[in-house]
Amino acid sequence: MFARPAWRGLVAASHGGAPIVWLTGVRRAGKTTLVQSLPGAVVLNCDLPSTAERLRDPERFLAGVEQPLVVFDEIHQLADPSRVLKIAAYTRPDLRVVATGSSTLAAPAKFRDTLTGRKRVVHLLPVLAEELRAFQVTSLERRLLHGGLPPALLADAPPADFYAEWMDSFYARDVQELFRVEKRRGFLLLLETLLRNSSGLTEMTNLARITGLSRPTVASYLDVLEITHAVAVLRPYHRGGNAELTHQPKVYGFDTGFVAWSHGWSELHASERGLLWEHLVLDTLRSVSPDVPVQFWRDKQQREVDFVVPRGRGACDAFECKWTADAFDPAGLRAMRALHPMGRNYLVAPIVGEPYEWSWGNVTLRVVNATHLRAELGAVPSSG
Repeated sequence: MFARPAWRGLVAASHGGAPIVWLTGVRRAGKTTLVQSLPGAVVLNCDLPSTAERLRDPERFLAGVEQPLVVFDEIHQLADPSRVLKIAAYTRPDLRVVATGSSTLAAPAKFRDTLTGRKRVVHLLPVLAEELRAFQVTSLERRLLHGGLPPALLADAPPADFYAEWMDSFYARDVQELFRVEKRRGFLLLLETLLRNSSGLTEMTNLARITGLSRPTVASYLDVLEITHAVAVLRPYHRGGNAELTHQPKVYGFDTGFVAWSHGWSELHASERGLLWEHLVLDTLRSVSPDVPVQFWRDKQQREVDFVVPRGRGACDAFECKWTADAFDPAGLRAMRALHPMGRNYLVAPIVGEPYEWSWGNVTLRVVNATHLRAELGAVPSSG
């Protein structure tokens, strides 16, 4: 059992600001293993009919809980999960509550209340670079090719049957039950297309042509994929000037293993390592700054910066990702800093050793690896 202690600590810290922690993340990311490792917890499996029966009268059940922490695992399986959580917050303010689910609370078929002000959100991501040692994985390339869902990461070879089964289960359990999406083939084809084009600019009309869906349906399904964490949608960072991209988003698949699987890769070449490394850096940034949206920058001359994190008052941090640090070209960063001069610059590469600095004229950046980012930037629990 790999309990991922950093995430366990984040759950505990999040209880300092609200009675409820919403632990979310894609299926098989390790949510159940994580909550089972929480000390002093009574864990309820909401998939079981017996749990639904115990919670028929939530107030009575909660009154009898003697442990300091109660966990509702897969709470979206209950008929009215929001009601259970609201009753817990109102009747047992002394009790810490963790609820898990494979989506945000924006799934309208199940959640009638997003519990604003009464929850903190922890988004459990696939295994990060800094966690590989705890999983006894020494090869970064293995993490890129297999992905970060523990069953796939620990498999001897990239498990094609696992990825295919996950896609079927994702549609049946997470999508159908929460959104009742009817066009299974079109929906999964959209997801597979986004995985194959992961990190690329997204154009709705083109996606509609490929999938045979209408443009409004593609937009609706993309919202579902974002709510269920199957994709991350990054918006362009800009001041609205004519030189910058202002509207067209980039879409990233949720896991490097699924991106590799969608391409049929059984081994990785240099360009493929670079693409998947970019995904792993994105996950690290999302874990470090969960309250701040990660964006990207691009101008109409196609110069770009991989990731931009706004810091307020016109400042932003810029992050470039390279599998080989020596291959970095500063042209995109220079162009962005000419328009947005305030903020820190980072080149994130799988370097060995301590961070160091590089300079090109008036542009200076820190060269770091993914595990350095938490120390460099700090981390704050998400609110909601």
